[in-house]
Amino acid sequence: MPEHVMKRLAEEIKQLEYELTTELPAEIKKAVALGDLSENAEYHMAKQRQEFVNARLGQLKKRMGELAMVNLSNIPNDKVGFGATVTVFDITKDEEIKYQLVTSEESDVAKGLISTTSPIGRSLLGKRVGDTATVVTPNGKRELEILKLITIHDATE
Repeated sequence: MPEHVMKRLAEEIKQLEYELTTELPAEIKKAVALGDLSENAEYHMAKQRQEFVNARLGQLKKRMGELAMVNLSNIPNDKVGFGATVTVFDITKDEEIKYQLVTSEESDVAKGLISTTSPIGRSLLGKRVGDTATVVTPNGKRELEILKLITIHDATE
């Protein structure tokens, strides 16, 4: 898995854990000292933030676990999979486009980095050179013919 993605997730987890264990308890303690909690906006905001941070930490830790489980040897070397760079001919738009399939954390459509979970990414997965992928988008269907494929294995050689 891309090391920079794991590092970025770990940094966000570390920051949120610090906020949860150090900053928020101090804010809550300060708010409690102000008195009546029923009309104490500072207290309610700190408690809401605490709930959000807890939920976000859960999401991030789950995602770290999922990414750690990815086994690169399970990614095919003759079909589109995670890490592949795919050159397609968009029959609908009459243009050639290059995509790289990445994690959702790395996706940036403007740079041609698309998530394996995006509509285009899902439609390309498992396809070979010469295959046509049909993508259903809000603007209608698009037909993408796979012209060239460089898998994650080709890129690391």
